Amino acid sequence: MAGASVNAPAQASPARAVVSVPAQAKRGEVIEIKTLAAHPMETGFRRTQLGELIPRDIIRLFVCTYNGEEIFRAELHPAVSANPLIAFSTVATESGKLEFRWSGDNGYSVTQSATLTVF
Repeated sequence: MAGASVNAPAQASPARAVVSVPAQAKRGEVIEIKTLAAHPMETGFRRTQLGELIPRDIIRLFVCTYNGEEIFRAELHPAVSANPLIAFSTVATESGKLEFRWSGDNGYSVTQSATLTVF
C-alpha cells in the first residue's frame, strides 16, 4: 500500500502449517499436494516509523520427503508473501509417509506429516 507507514514488526504466529494430501490413491496416479505455512515473512527491507530497519524473518527452505526420499524442495526468498502456499504433484508409488519441513530465520522450524495409502 503506497504511503503506508510501518509501526513495528509483525508478531510471529505460532509455528504451524496445514497440508492437504489425498488419503489414498491408485498406484501410478499423479496426486496433488498443497501446503500452507503460517508465517508473517518480514523482508528485512521495511522500516519502522522511526526509520529503523525491521529485521528479516522469512521461511528459507521447504522440503517434502516420501518414505524418506526427497521429492520436492523449494528455496524461498524475501519476495515470497506471508503464509506461503506451496502446491506440487508427485506419483503415488507405494503406501507410506510424506513428511513436510519448513525452516527459516530466527529458529523457525515446522514439521508435519501425512500418510498415503496406495492400492
